[in-house]
Amino acid sequence: MRAQAEAIEDFAAVLRELRESVGNPPFREMSGRSGAISHTTLHEATKGNRLPSWGTTVEFVKACGADPAAYRERWERANLAVRSASAGRPPAAALEASAASAVEAQAVHIAIEPQEGAADGETSVPLPVAPPPGRLAGDVQALFPAPKRRARFRLGSPGAVALGAAVIGTWAVVLIVVNGDSGKDGMEEYGNRSKNALTPADCPVEATNPAPSSPRHKGDAAKFVADITLPDCTRVGTGRNITKVWRLKNIGTVPWDGYSLRRLDLPQKADDCQTISDVPIADTEPGHEVDIRTDITTPRKPGLCYVRFKMVDGTGKVAFPGNRPVNFQVIVVGPP
Repeated sequence: MRAQAEAIEDFAAVLRELRESVGNPPFREMSGRSGAISHTTLHEATKGNRLPSWGTTVEFVKACGADPAAYRERWERANLAVRSASAGRPPAAALEASAASAVEAQAVHIAIEPQEGAADGETSVPLPVAPPPGRLAGDVQALFPAPKRRARFRLGSPGAVALGAAVIGTWAVVLIVVNGDSGKDGMEEYGNRSKNALTPADCPVEATNPAPSSPRHKGDAAKFVADITLPDCTRVGTGRNITKVWRLKNIGTVPWDGYSLRRLDLPQKADDCQTISDVPIADTEPGHEVDIRTDITTPRKPGLCYVRFKMVDGTGKVAFPGNRPVNFQVIVVGPP
């Protein structure tokens, strides 16, 4: 675990150096400047016990008057080193494993096992089928329904091995193509249409429910309270800087420490509303509400901005995979 500890300590040292360069302001003062994160979380980021989330890093850097973008690459390197060390692999292998995990995250499990009615030594493998029109990208059951006919072969034959590999490979290719635009950590596209096909006439866009899933932490729960600013379909001008504020409530039993909202619609394109990728959430105890704000720069081209976020915990994992994404949708209009 030495590599992991060194990566965490090196990044903590970077944050300490930044704070020292601006006169070592008290953490309470930095928290006040941020308005979105507690002084204890800021202090913890410099201790080197664990790698802070990107949302925490953003608020730390901003509280020191610096540009978070200048620290993104260093944070990514540290995060990769930590994940690589945890998995016991070098960084290159970790990246390869990450791609494999992305497939697993979509809950596609191919088990070659005897099927009912098969003779001893035989097995059945479902053949891949094309997804029916209109199905969701993340709906694995819809993408791969149980076929009525199965190809039967003997495990001991070379042809069986080749066919099994071909079927598995075909499934992997189909999955990658279908989910090529999905976000990380299972934050897949929800909705029956591509967001690029949306127009102001589609506003408000009705979000669809993801597959039911338990929260990452037992007892954790969140409730959307209100759009404090920019209710759906608000009209704003092109090239404007605006602020979106959501109000959420922690209705569970788990404190939100280092949580953030992670943008799903990445990479951001020139015609998209621009935001930071991870919007920090102030530490929130159970039973309390929290206002979450992000600055938005509207594009220079009129259209509909429909941008979605999923809440992630302090380790960057999706906290509520079974909840709808938090979103904002504004209509960008040109000059009269």
